[in-house]
Amino acid sequence: MSVLKTMHTGVSGLLAETRALGIVGDNVANINTVGFKYSRAQFEDVLGNVSARWKHESGMGVRVVRSQQIFSQGAIMNTGVPTDLALSGDGFFLVEGAMDGTTGRFFTRNGQMTVRNDGVVVNPQGLELQGYKALTAGGFETALSSLQIPTAALEPKVTQAIEIDANLDTNATAPVLPFDINDPVATSNFSTSLTTYDTQGNAHVVDVYFVKTANPNEWNIHVLGDSTEITTPAPANVGDAFTQLASGTATFDGTGKLQTLPAMSSTVTYNNANAQTMSFDLGDPIATGGTGQLGLTQYGAPSNVSAQSQDGYAPGSLNGIDITSDGVINGAYTNGEVLAIGKVAVAKFPANTELDRFGHNLWVATRDSGQATIGEAGNGGRAAIVSGSLEQSNVDLANQFVKMITHQRAFSANAKTITTADEMLLETTQLKR
Repeated sequence: MSVLKTMHTGVSGLLAETRALGIVGDNVANINTVGFKYSRAQFEDVLGNVSARWKHESGMGVRVVRSQQIFSQGAIMNTGVPTDLALSGDGFFLVEGAMDGTTGRFFTRNGQMTVRNDGVVVNPQGLELQGYKALTAGGFETALSSLQIPTAALEPKVTQAIEIDANLDTNATAPVLPFDINDPVATSNFSTSLTTYDTQGNAHVVDVYFVKTANPNEWNIHVLGDSTEITTPAPANVGDAFTQLASGTATFDGTGKLQTLPAMSSTVTYNNANAQTMSFDLGDPIATGGTGQLGLTQYGAPSNVSAQSQDGYAPGSLNGIDITSDGVINGAYTNGEVLAIGKVAVAKFPANTELDRFGHNLWVATRDSGQATIGEAGNGGRAAIVSGSLEQSNVDLANQFVKMITHQRAFSANAKTITTADEMLLETTQLKR
């Protein structure tokens, strides 16, 4: 009977609008859920039978075919917490562990990360953030693993290489007295000092003196260390305040470029430490195929050092971390060193809307979502990372309230259909009295 069909059609509308209102309610409830993506109901009409597709026949109502997730970007809010991470763009963080009886890999936009007591970076549910560990020699591993912030002190690094970029004044004149290791300041034209580190991480000052010779394009170089701190080599004479660690002669051409410079290195043993070899990179001489302009030069300007460095450092403790937009976690240590610890990985899917919600701000991959492409943040279409910030829910409250009203009105209209059909059925049963 068509009246009964009308009642069933109205019931389908009530059920569909109830489910749709539940989706809206879920969106509103998660307005403050970090990284939450709102959903919308997708409706479809229902026919009584297959053959009805080919006839001018009314349908049997409506149903909600699915709840579709909308992965638009949420607002990024600054928190000032270094381990808070937000994704700007398309992608997900990877976390691994056990959750609700399921062990495996999950995906999330919630970047509220913390550091566990063993240094492992975890999300609020204790799942471990995945990425690439830093290699000692530089670069990162290619295999994914849990990211861990080191809790132990940073071991010292012995000085092995020293570099100096300096200009030596071409107008300088040779000192009257020959170079005196016990009075180097008065018997040289220019000097610089660097702090170096032995095998135990103790600091030692190395002084480099430059002495102009009678040749207008020639300088002698003397590298000295404090004799009281050195076991070997021994000073040239007993009682010398300084020990010469290395020496050499630099020559320049008529344009001030470095022409020749022998390789300079020194093997030294500081007190209570092991022997170490330090090499001195002071330029790229033309005679060995260089430009003669990197390192030492001899131009008509006052002698000065433009840059100098050495590759050692003292021991230190972790003082804080910083995470770059491409996901590199840098550790800042009390000794002034900043070293890469690891790199946060980001996953990107062909079809985000086909991911399954797992709860706890997590998604899991499905066959329809496709396989994740995992790599560096900000590369290959993957989102960049914003440290010290969190991505807010993408729920638009005003929009959800409008949808709430429309679903409510639709529910009332479907209920009216049922009551109207009921009145018609009542009139039919009263035809015979």
